[in-house]
Amino acid sequence: MKVVSINEIYNNNITINTNIKMFGWIRNRRHSNSGISFIDIYDGSHINPIQVIIKKNIVNYSEVLKLTVGCSIVIEGKLIFSIKNQQKYEIYTYKIEILGWVDFPNNYPISSKKHTYENLRTVLHLRPRTNFIGTISRIRNHVFHAMHNFLYKNNYYWIPTPIITSLDSEGAGSMFHVSTLDMNNIPKNKHGIVDFKKDFFGKESFLTVSGQLTLESYACAMKKVYTFGPTFRAENSNTTRHLSEFWMLEIEQAFSTLEDISVLSEKIIKFIIKYILKNCDSDLNFLCNQCDKNIFERLEQFLSLKIVHIDYVDAINILSNAKVNFQSTVKFGMDFLSEHEKYLVDNYFHSAIIIKNYPKNLKAFYMRLNDDQKTVAAMDLLLPNIGEIIGGSQREERKEILESRLLELGLQKKSYEWYIDLRRYGSVPHSGFGLGFERLISYITGIKNVRDIMPFPRTVKNNFC
Repeated sequence: MKVVSINEIYNNNITINTNIKMFGWIRNRRHSNSGISFIDIYDGSHINPIQVIIKKNIVNYSEVLKLTVGCSIVIEGKLIFSIKNQQKYEIYTYKIEILGWVDFPNNYPISSKKHTYENLRTVLHLRPRTNFIGTISRIRNHVFHAMHNFLYKNNYYWIPTPIITSLDSEGAGSMFHVSTLDMNNIPKNKHGIVDFKKDFFGKESFLTVSGQLTLESYACAMKKVYTFGPTFRAENSNTTRHLSEFWMLEIEQAFSTLEDISVLSEKIIKFIIKYILKNCDSDLNFLCNQCDKNIFERLEQFLSLKIVHIDYVDAINILSNAKVNFQSTVKFGMDFLSEHEKYLVDNYFHSAIIIKNYPKNLKAFYMRLNDDQKTVAAMDLLLPNIGEIIGGSQREERKEILESRLLELGLQKKSYEWYIDLRRYGSVPHSGFGLGFERLISYITGIKNVRDIMPFPRTVKNNFC
């Protein structure tokens, strides 16, 4: 007998009146006085549960009457069309086996009632059982597949970059230490400083904030490469848009300019959104009914509009002339805050935008210095209601200027000798960007708090497991 999923049934992959076997969990149940039980089960593969009909002549019907929400079961029966309009399919069951009971069913944290996002964050290990988190997880999976599919079709090679590193690619210093030293007896040298020579790697090590620098070495040999993995920021940012651990797609491409990657960033996001609209109709409908009634219109409008490209200087001029009382003064050299991004995207352009050529003091050492000696060939892509989702640049391929920037920012040249080697031996113009995976999910789903998108969110003072 074939074991099937609910998704296979709703995708018309299972012939009606076929005998099937299905594993799942109970979402709802009711028992009639006539000796028939109706149980809704789900298996995580589809937003819709499926109703199973169980008559009292079944061998273990006394057990069926004791079933509660959350119990796990396996059923065997015939797939039929439902005679009522509430659902399309039903399963007429002739065998049921209870695999797992729920202890204290009256206190089951994931009852069939509607839960707030805040309440679900207190039971991270159980919240995948809800329709909401199941929907987000399936969409997240499809975004992952679409992203890799796009890159594979466009001849990019996947490169796994280190998660443990000795370098801060952003030069920001907000990194998590990785160490095997005894925290109760930390060795120190004669100067009273921690002796990292006695640590596992023999030097100070961290969780990566980006795989970009190491990825560049492969771009300078294989032309088009990418990495996808977790990145870590020890920033005290307790907002709806920040996580201490998040996933990032990073692309590096040799023989390319800032303009090339700006175009690429637009293409990949539109490809992913088009894929989601085509393959996640049921889950998007759920979100449309639950939290974002304009989700289809919003995503389709994004596909139809061309992303606006502007220079940093032009953005500053627009903000300076805006008849808005911004909390922060607008001037050249400032970094845009969320209030500025929101005005530009939502109020002025009414569109996603790409801002280019930022002042060099705002950006990292590896970004290519422009001819004006004041700005670098950097870009940020901002989405409505989200803000920055992509940050990238043309990388500095000129050895002397790269060395000068390292010195200017007080970074140790010795630590970056291998990176400078890429400029010594056959240097080429190359560019790349990083795409925040959770922020993209946030834009697609309309869920504004990234804590409700990441399965186990790590934030300040919050590390669940």
